[in-house]
Amino acid sequence: QVQLVESGGGLVQPGGSLRLSCTGSGIIFSGGGMGWYRQAPGKQREWVASITRGGSTNYADSVKGRFTISRDNAKNTIYLQMSSLKPEDTAAYYCNTVPFATQYWGQGTQVTVSS
Repeated sequence: QVQLVESGGGLVQPGGSLRLSCTGSGIIFSGGGMGWYRQAPGKQREWVASITRGGSTNYADSVKGRFTISRDNAKNTIYLQMSSLKPEDTAAYYCNTVPFATQYWGQGTQVTVSS
């Protein structure tokens, strides 16, 4: 089963930083755009950021200026550098293609922002 694997989550204080990673098969990453999504308890999954194969990026307004998405095509990996974290950033974070493909959802990585 083709899947994506997220890592790097954890517990961090407000104002702190974390770097998430997502790796998977070349089949997925060669297709083009990749993105990060998140789902907070009791809420629907939402798009956070995306990056094209060429490196163009887009961000949700809620994270613009605080999060940075990047990718390493040779390693079939994308990253999400998160800074100035807020309690409302608490969620399970997932990566997927853009637009997402249901069959590619992985287990996600939990980010908890709390003092």
